[in-house]
Amino acid sequence: MIENTILRKNRRGVKAVVLALGFPSTTLVELAAQGGFDAIHLDGEHGAFTPEAADIICRTANALGLSVTARVPNIAPNTINLWLDRGVQGIIGPHIETGAEAQQLADACLFPPDGWRSWGGGRGTEFNDSVKLGAAYDGKLGFARWANANMLVLAQIESKKGWDNLDAILKVRGLNGITGGPNDFAASLGHPGEPDHPERVRLTADAEARARKARKRVASDLTATLTVEELMLRTGREFVAAHAKDKVGPLRLR
Repeated sequence: MIENTILRKNRRGVKAVVLALGFPSTTLVELAAQGGFDAIHLDGEHGAFTPEAADIICRTANALGLSVTARVPNIAPNTINLWLDRGVQGIIGPHIETGAEAQQLADACLFPPDGWRSWGGGRGTEFNDSVKLGAAYDGKLGFARWANANMLVLAQIESKKGWDNLDAILKVRGLNGITGGPNDFAASLGHPGEPDHPERVRLTADAEARARKARKRVASDLTATLTVEELMLRTGREFVAAHAKDKVGPLRLR
């Protein structure tokens, strides 16, 4: 396991730069490392990731010095275990709407005594290698403390109910902060298809202000994230527009 590269960058007073993937590609991970990114984020809720694919991504990213975070499909502890055992060092829990759900999320991500994360045998626990755990971390408890210190836990607030219960969510120990979901949030307010609706924008701004006041973090305070789709579509369209009227060069007859 490596030190959480997002938290390491944050301790220097700057945001981490993250490439977000919706599908597995070790080549893109390599290019991200070569391009200077700090970490990789996987969308496990809407993306196309099997546990095996996530495992390979984590192996490649860690070898190149990049941590991996993930939005998980749901906050069931056994689901979160599958991602943490691969070596993921940050979890976004989707559709968090109550303090109890936020507590369940934090408990699933953190080892005792801070939570109730289950001990696995994969990369996330150094393959349960007692020699490595003893030499590098002074045993399993030492590793658990190190892993907890290197874990980022964020609750995704993407509904009116989540906003209504935000105070209870923000009281959860072990929860680092929140992130948003403008499309689903807008729909829950009665404005489907309008993620930029003023009411949604206002409530999200309020949620972020309350989180900071409660000494929690907002995801955008910690990272600047670029998705592969944004990269391809924006850069691709700029390229297409720049060359849309290029003339064909003169033909040479042999």
